[in-house]
Parts: sequence; structure tokens; C-alpha cells
Amino acid sequence: MKQRIFSGMRPTGSLHIGHLSVLQNWVNLQDKYESFFSIVDWHALTTSYQDKTDYRQLIKEIALDWLSVGLDPNKCAFFRQSEIKEHAELHLLFSMFTPISWLERVPTYKDQIQQLGSEGKDLHTYGFLGYPLLQAADILVYKATAVPVGEDQIPHIELCREIARRFNYLYGNIFPEPQAIVGKISLLPGIDGRKMSKSYNNAISLTASTEEIKAKVRQMITDPQRIRKDDPGHPDVCVVFKFHRIYSDDFSRVEQECIAGKIGCVSCKNYLAENLDKMLSPYRERRKYWETEGKVEEVLAAGAEKARSITSETMKEVRKAMGI
Repeated sequence: MKQRIFSGMRPTGSLHIGHLSVLQNWVNLQDKYESFFSIVDWHALTTSYQDKTDYRQLIKEIALDWLSVGLDPNKCAFFRQSEIKEHAELHLLFSMFTPISWLERVPTYKDQIQQLGSEGKDLHTYGFLGYPLLQAADILVYKATAVPVGEDQIPHIELCREIARRFNYLYGNIFPEPQAIVGKISLLPGIDGRKMSKSYNNAISLTASTEEIKAKVRQMITDPQRIRKDDPGHPDVCVVFKFHRIYSDDFSRVEQECIAGKIGCVSCKNYLAENLDKMLSPYRERRKYWETEGKVEEVLAAGAEKARSITSETMKEVRKAMGI
């Protein structure tokens, strides 16, 4: 039997290439693990409950992106979180015995209250305080033994392990203590050097056309000290070169030619745009297949059915153990 993993993403609409390293890690893991991936719309509400967003189209967009990069419905299950009510039930039961202090000490709690509060969001709600507990329920309802995450999520996995230990101590040994699979995440800046984000309009979408890619790359910030084409360049301060490191196999050649003043910024950008377009082209083609009417809905429905077959059995065990 393969070990089981769980992970998820909030529905924010079409993804950008900054998400690729996470998704490519998932694609690799789906061959090694029994894999469950959730579009976590309840989690989206913890910080955006005031926005009155219609998540249905956003969920379809993120599912299309997952399919386009190579997540295979025959190898993994992915689904909308709110379709699987057992997530909410287990979260409720966990909340009965979880100390508030455990939730308040999660590092992102106070940081995000301060950061998002400055943007006008009121996060003094149980939903926001308790979202790491919902995350633990998301994972443990599948009895996942591992969770692919970035380093910033490790405290959340440790809380999940504590919840599993506390439940097992109180009611009997039902849940495994999942391990974090920390993938190598390539941190890409936006085209303006800031964090890549759709809200900054500095991201390159996974659905970007050839012309859109060229236009975005043309806007990238290069070495401000380089005035003429044959001036020596400084790749370490150039946004374009940060992309070359990830998407150009011969980035060392590009680096040396830049330092020696043998390649101008325009040529360097054109070469990067070609490499990005070559990388995204198969995703665009695969997306066209899945955009056929009803295909995404079928995938999500099948994924939810497979997920529910696991979660329903877990909850039978939990209810029996808790005497309800």
C-alpha cells in the first residue's frame, strides 16, 4: 500500500508561474503516494469573508491549472473542500479539546492579523484563529502520513501532529502523526522585483500567451547601472537573471556573457521569453483539452467521491471512539 498525502490551495483564480515549483512537486509525488489535493474554499473565507466572492469560477480556474501542469485524475483525487462535509465535522470535534493557546502561538496568526489588518481586514474571528485546526482536520480526516509544504508551513504541521497525539491519548489510537515533505520551492520575484502577486499586476500567468509573455518580460527590471549594451552587467541584481536561473538550462553562459558585456538586456529578455514560452506551451495545449464543457466538473465530482469514501470511514471511527 502506498502512503497517503494531502495538500491544498485556496481558490484565488488562475495561478502564476510562482506556483509552479509547488505544483511540479505534487505532479512528482502523485506517482509515489496515494494523493489527495483539495481546493480549500473554506480556508479562503477565513481572510476574505467580507469580499462576497463567488468562488465557483475561481475553483474551476484553479482546477484547470492543476490539470494543465500534469496532475492526473487517474493518479490522484482533487476536489472542492466544502463538498466534503467530514472536514467540517472533524474540525468541530477537534475544537472541543484544543487549547486556545495552541492556536494563538501559531507564528502566522499575529503576523497576518497585523499585516492584513493594516489593509482593512478584520481578522479577530474564530474562523481565522481556528484555521490551522481546520487545516489539521483536512489532513487527518484522510489519515495522511505526509504533507507536502513549504518551510513556512512547518509550524502548522507540528500543530497537526499535536492534535493527532492529543486525540489518540484521549480517545484511542486512530490518527497517524503526519510528516512534512518540504519541497525545494523556487522563490520568484515579480517582474518589478517585488513579491509575485496578481494584486501587484507583476505576475506571469500559467495561461499567458506568447505575446503576453514577451510583454511581461520586456517590463522586467534589469541592472540599473548598465547603460550601454557592451557595459559589464551585474546579474545578481537583475530580475531577468533570477528567471534565467530557473528556466534557462544554460544560465551560466548567460551570466558570463552578461558580466563580459557580450549580451545586451534586450537580447537577454528575448531569450528568456522564448524559454518561458517553450515551458508554458504544453500547459496551454493540455488546458484546451480540459476546457471542454463539463470535463472539470466530472474530475471534481469523481475526486469528491473518492475523498468521501475515505473521510466517511474515518469519521465512523472517530464517532465511535468519542462515543457519539
